Amino acid sequence: MAKSIMVQGTMSNAGKSLIAAGLCRVFKQDGYSVAPFKSQNMALNSYVTADGLEMGRAQVMQAEAAGIAPDVRMNPVLLKPSSDTGSQVIVMGEILCDMNASDYHHYKKSLMPRVREAYNSLASSYDIIVLEGAGSPAEINLKDGDIVNMGMAREVNAPVLLAGDIDRGGVFAQLYGTVALLEEEERKFFRGLIINKFRGDKTLLMPGVRMLEDRVNIPVVGVLPYGRLDLDDEDSLSDRIENRRGTAGETKVDLVVIRLPHLSNFTDFNVFSQIPGVSLRYVLHPGQLSEPDMILLPGTKNTMGDLKWLYSMGFVEKIQDYHEKGGVVFGICGGYQMMGERLKDPEGVEGGGEEKGLGLLPMETLFTPDKRRTQVEGKILSLPGVLSGLSGMEVSGYEIHMGQMIKGEDKVCPAVQIRDLKNGNSSMDGVATERAYGSYVHGFFDAPMVAFRIAQILAERKGIDLDDPGETGEAPLAHKEKQYDLLADLIRENLDMEAIYRILEEGVPDVHKDQSH
Repeated sequence: MAKSIMVQGTMSNAGKSLIAAGLCRVFKQDGYSVAPFKSQNMALNSYVTADGLEMGRAQVMQAEAAGIAPDVRMNPVLLKPSSDTGSQVIVMGEILCDMNASDYHHYKKSLMPRVREAYNSLASSYDIIVLEGAGSPAEINLKDGDIVNMGMAREVNAPVLLAGDIDRGGVFAQLYGTVALLEEEERKFFRGLIINKFRGDKTLLMPGVRMLEDRVNIPVVGVLPYGRLDLDDEDSLSDRIENRRGTAGETKVDLVVIRLPHLSNFTDFNVFSQIPGVSLRYVLHPGQLSEPDMILLPGTKNTMGDLKWLYSMGFVEKIQDYHEKGGVVFGICGGYQMMGERLKDPEGVEGGGEEKGLGLLPMETLFTPDKRRTQVEGKILSLPGVLSGLSGMEVSGYEIHMGQMIKGEDKVCPAVQIRDLKNGNSSMDGVATERAYGSYVHGFFDAPMVAFRIAQILAERKGIDLDDPGETGEAPLAHKEKQYDLLADLIRENLDMEAIYRILEEGVPDVHKDQSH
């Protein structure tokens, strides 16, 4: 069986996912077979595996860092929030049900056998498993029946590294308070502390580090600087969608993503931020739109609800006016559905009823309980209008959606001819008009040169030349690999890997697996 090590955090977005990914990369570089594992993930950024199962993107990113294919066993339970108090519960890649937070809190203990089975299956195939916790282990109101933090650490006897986020302030209180709120038996699992996202002079930090170590009797195994790596983010807490994103220098192409309340899979647009001269902005209010070169409507876990939000905020009129005056709009998945004439939900899949769409594409969508999950590849068809220069380019990615086109098939221009990699069937996807385009394919822009060609076309509309993107435009996968290697370098330079290997080897002293049974 594999040796294990776990990364927990003092709070959400403390950097657990990236630290776990970095350790996966380091262990891989050192010749070990390694796999990530997170028993329960809550995120709207999800992915479809080769066998058509759904998992969180954080574990996909970690699997890529480990040099292996994403596997649903790495994330056996995925919660996709559909409201402030409820989530879709996905177990081993399949939808189980929708459940409110209270019901799930009482139900989750029954999922532990499935979690244990997934972990043991992985552990029998790899040398090392890098586990990730969720939120904080000190959420004492939720500890009963925990299956993702200390419950999982006890289950597999995994030593724990605890990461605190100094960028958000109070890191010593975060780390000390988290340890203090643990039970005495739980503290034995914590073998190292990490201060993450540090900016400044480390010599000024070190007295505090020594005082912290004295108070909690746990060593600080490293201080990680605030990194500027270009890797996929786990969820909508990401800094990426809080700020204007673009490369240094003059902004030649301005892209705007509408930041929907239930925004999902915003990683679809990350590739644009790699292109010199391209700015990628996420906006919450119509007044922030300005005059972009293209508006992007992203995926969402609640298409009907977020469409109502667009109307209530005044976005719909602004987007329609922008399009009428010559602006380009591109929607992916739920954003694509919103661009149609009408959305119908007779079975209450998205709350029920009907909603008028933006009217930018001549089609309607019908929601049904069936969820399409598959990886696809294909070729962009002969597109009309502004983006005609994409015609013939190849794309690949995955579909993960409810809803299908029920009106418009006979009169629309489809965007892509795709092949379902699971069953080999071919079909048409999306709709294209002169200045409005939509597709269900997540990853549409990631194919070599697609994003750059779009940016180039938009620049040319203004009489501007866009510099050649170089390696990042031609080979996004090579760009990712370089980022994982840079992440590993960051880990090696700033964490005591000798101590971490010792922790991995020693496990948890004086704690036995049978304590959890």
